[in-house]
Amino acid sequence: QVQLVESGGGVVQAGGSLRLSCAASGRTFSDYAMGWFRQAPGKEHEYVAHITGSGGYAYAFYADSVKGRFTISRDNAENTVYLQMNSLKPEDTAVYRCAARRLGVATRFYDNEYWGQGTQVTVSS
Repeated sequence: QVQLVESGGGVVQAGGSLRLSCAASGRTFSDYAMGWFRQAPGKEHEYVAHITGSGGYAYAFYADSVKGRFTISRDNAENTVYLQMNSLKPEDTAVYRCAARRLGVATRFYDNEYWGQGTQVTVSS
């Protein structure tokens, strides 16, 4: 069982930055691929980024909409995955949720094994 708790959301002006954290419970965190998704009001969950799990180098992947602005990273010693968000835009406003899946993050949010409750990010223009 893995429990995920997100933090770091808030209100920021366009062009600003935020760093989200997702703290995971459990002793096998490094075995899981970790991802970030977001959900704007009235919309479906949107894939944002993910990072691979155990074994050697961790590879990161991004949605085109955030590539070059967001960076995902993980600290297996701290059981935490991060999302550094720079050059934020009003369209980045959403609830951001992390997800975990042992065999690789699924791009459909609810196909992942575990997910957190989310943290709100609001970008004002």
